[in-house]
Amino acid sequence: MPRDPIPFATHDVSALAKSLRAQWAARTRPASQGPSRVPSHVEMLNMLARAAGHRNFQHFRALGDPRPPEDRSAPAQADPEIVQRAARYFDAQGRLRSWPARRSIQDLCLWGPWSKIPAQRSFDERQISTLLTALHLFGDPAIIRRTMCHVGLMTRGIDGRDYRRIERAPSPEGAALIRQLRRNGH
Repeated sequence: MPRDPIPFATHDVSALAKSLRAQWAARTRPASQGPSRVPSHVEMLNMLARAAGHRNFQHFRALGDPRPPEDRSAPAQADPEIVQRAARYFDAQGRLRSWPARRSIQDLCLWGPWSKIPAQRSFDERQISTLLTALHLFGDPAIIRRTMCHVGLMTRGIDGRDYRRIERAPSPEGAALIRQLRRNGH
């Protein structure tokens, strides 16, 4: 589930840095006890919130989002230039013509094949490879399969026998790309 961004601003970055440094120093262990560990995500959130003058992160979050309500409710907008760049990798039938060189475009292009994998269905490696072969033209279903698993669009069983599409909302660009491919008749 995507998280809503929480804006963070400070009037004095120097005071923020000094407070963070003091908090970090106060939490380190003596040299006789070994090296101090890196703070957890929650500890870092609390340190940042305290440095900005709040009791802790929950207090900071409870104060609410300072942005106007119309800005908070607006869904994230897709970047049309990036969507067009990704759409150029698809042919008239909606098949991926080539594997993009840039990682960001690769990840975006994966939403096209993802949208054509049946939901809530299990595939073995041969079945998913056959399906992906029909959805691209460059003859390497393994790179699509592996990358989809890597970026969280598909799961793979430990033994490699169970591939499933992960149901999740596409990014704004991913949703725009899927809509564009469907508009073009695929």
